[in-house]
Amino acid sequence: MKRDRVALNPIQWSNLPPAPGASSSEGTWRFGEPTFREEYPSVLAELAQSGFDATMMEVLDTQTLQSYQSMVRNAGLRLAPGYASIALPEDHDVRLRPGSSEYIRWFDPIRRKAEESNYFGLRSVFLAPEVDKNAPRWTERAAVGYLADADRLARVTEMIAEAARVLAAEGIRAGLHNHVGTWVETAEEIEFVLDAVDADLLGASFDIGHLAWAGIDPVEFTTRYADRIVDLHIKDLDLPRAAALRQHPAPYDVIGFDDFFREPGRGDIDLDGVLDALPSGFDGWIIIEVDQVHTEPLASAAQSWAWVETRLEP
Repeated sequence: MKRDRVALNPIQWSNLPPAPGASSSEGTWRFGEPTFREEYPSVLAELAQSGFDATMMEVLDTQTLQSYQSMVRNAGLRLAPGYASIALPEDHDVRLRPGSSEYIRWFDPIRRKAEESNYFGLRSVFLAPEVDKNAPRWTERAAVGYLADADRLARVTEMIAEAARVLAAEGIRAGLHNHVGTWVETAEEIEFVLDAVDADLLGASFDIGHLAWAGIDPVEFTTRYADRIVDLHIKDLDLPRAAALRQHPAPYDVIGFDDFFREPGRGDIDLDGVLDALPSGFDGWIIIEVDQVHTEPLASAAQSWAWVETRLEP
């Protein structure tokens, strides 16, 4: 792999852990705040200062495509594939009849992500189930398949497959993105979705750290699905802490108090093994994503770039 296929998700600047003494629910997701629009240019400037020359596509709801494009260009950055998620209607007390206007409109955010991707010349998207911070896997027991239900998983899979079809109709390749706290977090759930949806329609765009947190061997999984991998999110983890969280499950947000998500090379995941497991000629994107940091965002990003420089060719 070459460094020109590596990008950073600027989540370090937007997903803030709780302040000391605050509850785990008091972290801040700044991407969702209108005021972040004014801060975004300085965030991208710091990202570029860290060494990265590409950022994950993340157009704010308060931005036009043109204003986002100008902002990214001003920072001297390129764009890497973005992230889309699809909710299960029943989780929001909504019942949709397939083919109805309401059902079709349910996928409008997916169409928007396809539009954004095409506008910026990107050809793939990380496609995940909804991250619902009120769901029991988020608020009670994360990473252990809490309240697993075969019928619900089948419905989630239907929604993911339909979202992948919407993207494919616009020329965008979807890769299944696993995320702890969603209804697709364990090995069995990931395997079910990938077995149920044709590989031509849905590839695999794993989050390596979330695989490891759920007790999945990232090297084995990457090897097994090498021919379906579209792109990857890479982070490192404190694996003993992850094992402890599986033995004594806790809410997702409890990790905000710990130095849990780590920059590549600062944790225990065999990331070299993951890269070695990618197929020869792999031309997808590697997006480094440290979900929450306990240092300055710029220092975290620079540490991630230092790892890239030691692992990948110019």
